[in-house]
Amino acid sequence: MKRIKYLLVILLTILPDITFAARIDTLSIASNKMRKEIRTIVITPEATDSCNRFPVIYLLHGHGGNEYSWLEIKPTLKQMCDKDRIIVVCPNGENNWYWDSPKNKDSQFETFISKELVNYIDSNYNTIKDRKFRAIMGLSMGGHGSLWISMRNKDVFGACGSTSGGVDIVSFPDKWDMEKQLGLYNDNKKTWYFHSVINNIDKIQDKELAIIIDCGTEDYFFDINNKLHSILLKKGISHDYICREGKHNKTYWNNSIDYQWLFFKKFFTLNQFNVFSQKGKTDF
Repeated sequence: MKRIKYLLVILLTILPDITFAARIDTLSIASNKMRKEIRTIVITPEATDSCNRFPVIYLLHGHGGNEYSWLEIKPTLKQMCDKDRIIVVCPNGENNWYWDSPKNKDSQFETFISKELVNYIDSNYNTIKDRKFRAIMGLSMGGHGSLWISMRNKDVFGACGSTSGGVDIVSFPDKWDMEKQLGLYNDNKKTWYFHSVINNIDKIQDKELAIIIDCGTEDYFFDINNKLHSILLKKGISHDYICREGKHNKTYWNNSIDYQWLFFKKFFTLNQFNVFSQKGKTDF
């Protein structure tokens, strides 16, 4: 009996240091809307039993990036998923700003991410199928995309985040191939105005979304993020806003995701189901 107790003490001592083996899947997910397949990375913590269910964070890359961008920016992302028991999904948004383009039928990324991708992930992974356990975040172009998609699909996402986001596209009409999706600015000013996040704040009410925004003080998007912060304050929409020293680069994003991750983890925890919800267990 003493020997058994001794072994139990040893096990209880080492168990906190045991890590789960997160899995990284590289997928090609069909988009019926765009009639093509979209490369997507999915990182999943190991399920200790078939009933485990996990919250999900969708991470959107910036212009010039791809589905691997966040893994390159944050090499410890796999360990973060393991530790906090969260699924991460990184789709390739090409350079298309995550709109449903009115000009290009092959660029319908709002529909793909908010419907086709979410449905695929919920059907093939152990997710908690509820907006309260689904967040979306992005950098630069992806920061605009995460706010755009979440504000227009509040039934799908409960939380959203933007780091170094290009939240006012009208300020940069000649940059980043946006005319391929919206047409030339001078010929399509109403379309550009409508497709800019900063002009769509009226679509949300206070506390409809958990929102976090951050931007470095040396970033060329700093002024428009300050402007977005001011508009949200004026309209009484609760949000977290962080500004600190930093430029529009990987060093800043490697740091900023830690703050956003903590924000989402807190959001998930506050909404945590009891152990028997959805006929399974949450595990985070």
